[in-house]
Amino acid sequence: MRTRRRHHKKEVAELNITAFMNLMVILVPFLLVTAVFSRMTVIELNLPAKDAQSQQEEKVKLELELVIRQESFDVQDRRLGLIKRFKRSAETTDWNAFSELLVEIKIRFPEELNITLLLEPNIEYQTLVHVMDRVRSADVVNVTTLETVELFPNIAIGDALPLSTAEVGASK
Repeated sequence: MRTRRRHHKKEVAELNITAFMNLMVILVPFLLVTAVFSRMTVIELNLPAKDAQSQQEEKVKLELELVIRQESFDVQDRRLGLIKRFKRSAETTDWNAFSELLVEIKIRFPEELNITLLLEPNIEYQTLVHVMDRVRSADVVNVTTLETVELFPNIAIGDALPLSTAEVGASK
Protein backbone atom coordinates (compact mmCIF):
# COMPACT_ATOMS: atom_id res chain seq x y z
CA MET A 1 0.00 0.00 0.00
CA ARG A 2 0.99 3.35 -0.78
CA THR A 3 0.85 6.09 1.66
CA ARG A 4 -0.06 9.41 0.42
CA ARG A 5 1.49 12.47 1.71
CA ARG A 6 -0.61 15.41 1.91
CA HIS A 7 0.93 18.60 0.89
CA HIS A 8 -0.47 21.48 2.74
CA LYS A 9 -0.07 24.82 1.20
CA LYS A 10 1.60 27.01 3.75
CA GLU A 11 0.68 30.63 3.79
CA VAL A 12 3.55 33.07 3.71
CA ALA A 13 3.83 34.85 7.02
CA GLU A 14 3.70 38.60 6.65
CA LEU A 15 6.18 40.67 8.62
CA ASN A 16 4.60 43.31 10.77
CA ILE A 17 7.16 46.11 11.02
CA THR A 18 4.86 48.94 12.00
CA ALA A 19 6.00 48.83 15.63
CA PHE A 20 9.61 49.02 14.52
CA MET A 21 8.87 51.90 12.15
CA ASN A 22 7.07 53.78 14.93
CA LEU A 23 10.11 53.34 17.14
CA MET A 24 12.43 54.68 14.44
CA VAL A 25 10.19 57.66 13.72
CA ILE A 26 10.43 58.65 17.40
CA LEU A 27 14.02 57.60 18.12
CA VAL A 28 15.87 59.17 15.16
CA PRO A 29 14.65 62.76 15.69
CA PHE A 30 15.18 62.41 19.45
CA LEU A 31 18.82 61.35 18.94
CA LEU A 32 19.41 64.13 16.43
CA VAL A 33 18.01 66.76 18.76
CA THR A 34 19.92 65.58 21.83
CA ALA A 35 23.25 64.96 20.09
CA VAL A 36 26.07 67.27 21.11
CA PHE A 37 27.75 68.88 18.15
CA SER A 38 31.32 69.87 18.88
CA ARG A 39 34.21 71.02 16.77
CA MET A 40 37.61 69.56 17.45
CA THR A 41 40.73 71.48 16.65
CA VAL A 42 43.89 69.48 16.23
CA ILE A 43 47.25 71.04 16.92
CA GLU A 44 50.10 69.17 15.34
CA LEU A 45 53.15 68.69 17.54
CA ASN A 46 56.45 67.42 16.19
CA LEU A 47 58.27 65.42 18.82
CA PRO A 48 62.08 65.24 18.70
CA ALA A 49 63.60 62.20 17.04
CA LYS A 50 65.52 59.59 19.02
CA ASP A 51 68.84 60.56 17.47
CA ALA A 52 68.21 64.30 17.86
CA GLN A 53 70.77 64.52 20.69
CA SER A 54 73.62 63.31 18.49
CA GLN A 55 72.70 65.84 15.79
CA GLN A 56 72.56 68.66 18.34
CA GLU A 57 76.03 67.81 19.65
CA GLU A 58 77.50 68.29 16.18
CA LYS A 59 76.07 71.80 15.80
CA VAL A 60 75.93 74.44 18.48
CA LYS A 61 72.80 76.45 17.87
CA LEU A 62 69.99 78.29 19.58
CA GLU A 63 67.81 76.16 21.84
CA LEU A 64 64.89 78.48 22.34
CA GLU A 65 62.60 77.96 25.31
CA LEU A 66 59.52 79.83 26.44
CA VAL A 67 58.61 79.35 30.09
CA ILE A 68 54.94 80.16 30.62
CA ARG A 69 54.34 81.25 34.21
CA GLN A 70 51.30 82.72 35.95
CA GLU A 71 52.94 86.17 36.16
CA SER A 72 55.32 86.16 33.18
CA PHE A 73 56.56 84.72 29.91
CA ASP A 74 60.31 83.98 30.06
CA VAL A 75 62.01 83.74 26.67
CA GLN A 76 65.34 82.00 27.15
CA ASP A 77 68.08 79.95 25.55
CA ARG A 78 68.69 76.60 27.23
CA ARG A 79 72.45 77.22 27.41
CA LEU A 80 72.68 81.01 27.81
CA GLY A 81 69.71 81.62 30.08
CA LEU A 82 67.08 84.34 30.13
CA ILE A 83 66.74 86.54 27.04
CA LYS A 84 63.71 88.58 28.12
CA ARG A 85 60.89 88.38 30.65
CA PHE A 86 57.42 89.68 29.82
CA LYS A 87 55.21 90.50 32.79
CA ARG A 88 51.63 89.38 32.39
CA SER A 89 48.43 88.88 34.28
CA ALA A 90 45.21 87.03 33.60
CA GLU A 91 43.75 90.17 31.99
CA THR A 92 46.71 91.74 30.19
CA THR A 93 49.58 90.47 28.11
CA ASP A 94 51.78 92.54 25.80
CA TRP A 95 51.40 90.29 22.75
CA ASN A 96 52.90 92.88 20.36
CA ALA A 97 56.21 93.12 22.25
CA PHE A 98 56.22 89.33 22.59
CA SER A 99 55.78 88.86 18.83
CA GLU A 100 58.39 91.54 18.05
CA LEU A 101 60.98 89.72 20.17
CA LEU A 102 60.24 86.42 18.44
CA VAL A 103 60.58 88.09 15.02
CA GLU A 104 63.95 89.55 16.11
CA ILE A 105 65.14 86.13 17.22
CA LYS A 106 63.94 84.62 13.94
CA ILE A 107 65.88 87.27 11.96
CA ARG A 108 69.06 86.44 13.89
CA PHE A 109 68.54 82.67 13.56
CA PRO A 110 66.57 82.16 10.32
CA GLU A 111 67.26 78.39 10.12
CA GLU A 112 65.87 77.75 13.62
CA LEU A 113 62.41 76.13 13.59
CA ASN A 114 62.21 74.61 17.09
CA ILE A 115 60.91 76.02 20.34
CA THR A 116 60.13 74.36 23.66
CA LEU A 117 57.19 75.57 25.72
CA LEU A 118 57.62 74.90 29.43
CA LEU A 119 54.48 75.37 31.51
CA GLU A 120 53.93 75.90 35.19
CA PRO A 121 51.14 73.85 36.73
CA ASN A 122 47.67 75.42 36.51
CA ILE A 123 48.30 77.33 33.27
CA GLU A 124 45.02 77.58 31.39
CA TYR A 125 44.67 75.57 28.21
CA GLN A 126 43.47 78.65 26.30
CA THR A 127 46.69 80.46 27.26
CA LEU A 128 48.74 77.56 25.89
CA VAL A 129 46.85 77.57 22.59
CA HIS A 130 47.16 81.36 22.27
CA VAL A 131 50.93 81.19 22.92
CA MET A 132 51.32 78.37 20.38
CA ASP A 133 49.55 80.48 17.75
CA ARG A 134 51.85 83.44 18.48
CA VAL A 135 54.98 81.28 18.41
CA ARG A 136 54.17 79.65 15.07
CA SER A 137 53.71 82.83 13.05
CA ALA A 138 53.52 86.61 13.31
CA ASP A 139 52.10 89.42 11.19
CA VAL A 140 54.81 91.80 10.01
CA VAL A 141 54.14 95.15 8.33
CA ASN A 142 56.14 95.72 5.14
CA VAL A 143 55.83 99.23 3.70
CA THR A 144 52.18 98.89 2.63
CA THR A 145 51.41 95.21 3.12
CA LEU A 146 50.83 92.93 6.05
CA GLU A 147 52.73 89.65 5.73
CA THR A 148 52.46 86.54 7.88
CA VAL A 149 55.93 85.25 8.75
CA GLU A 150 56.60 81.70 9.93
CA LEU A 151 58.55 81.76 13.18
CA PHE A 152 58.95 78.49 15.09
CA PRO A 153 56.51 75.82 13.83
CA ASN A 154 58.14 72.83 15.58
CA ILE A 155 56.83 72.99 19.14
CA ALA A 156 57.69 70.73 22.06
CA ILE A 157 55.90 70.95 25.40
CA GLY A 158 57.19 70.23 28.89
CA ASP A 159 56.95 71.17 32.56
CA ALA A 160 58.63 74.31 33.87
CA LEU A 161 60.93 74.17 36.85
CA PRO A 162 59.68 76.19 39.81
CA LEU A 163 61.27 79.58 40.40
CA SER A 164 63.92 79.52 43.11
CA THR A 165 63.66 82.09 45.91
CA ALA A 166 66.58 84.07 44.45
CA GLU A 167 64.84 84.30 41.07
CA VAL A 168 61.55 85.32 42.69
CA GLY A 169 63.30 88.15 44.58
CA ALA A 170 65.14 89.32 41.43
CA SER A 171 61.99 89.33 39.30
CA LYS A 172 60.10 91.63 41.70
